[in-house]
Amino acid sequence: MKTMGLIGGMSWESTAVYYRLVNEGVKQRLGGLHSARLVLHSVDFDAIERLQHAGDWGAAGAALAQAAQSLERAGADFVVLCTNTMHKVAAAIEAAVAIPLLHIADPTATAIKAAGARRVGLLGTRFTMEQAFYRDRLRAHGLDVLVPGDAAVERVHRVIYDELCLGIVRDDSRAAYRDIMRELVGDGAEAIILGCTEIALLVGATDATVPLFDTTALHAQAAVDAALAGEARTQG
Repeated sequence: MKTMGLIGGMSWESTAVYYRLVNEGVKQRLGGLHSARLVLHSVDFDAIERLQHAGDWGAAGAALAQAAQSLERAGADFVVLCTNTMHKVAAAIEAAVAIPLLHIADPTATAIKAAGARRVGLLGTRFTMEQAFYRDRLRAHGLDVLVPGDAAVERVHRVIYDELCLGIVRDDSRAAYRDIMRELVGDGAEAIILGCTEIALLVGATDATVPLFDTTALHAQAAVDAALAGEARTQG
């Protein structure tokens, strides 16, 4: 089994979900008492969030590159960045280490195409929805990406930072997300990407009329696949 290197803490709420999912995935695949072999570098999200909102992506990238280097020194065979937004600095991380970075958008796009969808709505932080780094990665896979209008972008973004990252789940926010997803479907979205690792804490399959693609679950499964490439399934 290869060793996963997780960069977490953005937020720790979703990193805890990653930890559970990768261990459940390994146990399901290998059986018995198997669990994931991994190392975790969990950052202080307050410092990263301040850099995000200051637009200092260079400093944020340097911080996460250092985190990746610490994982490499600890024996990680590949890096899993447990956040969508910070894939904006994926290139800085990749340049800092010799081990690969498992990009969150790639397994997401693969799953969407396998389901037969091509036009997708994207929910996430304002950075993920408005900036090109994430949408362009999806478009490189042949997907047509839709984002909400300006007011909806701000509502989705605020709920993530002011509520979900703090472990707060509100019914009125769920209703707002449902309305926004309904509007995306009205604009032609055949599926919705939950493009922030906390969004699945708020909404699930029953909250939309089209399939929802949870990037956290898909990324975690891809990490399990990478860790167990070549491993035989066991019983126990």
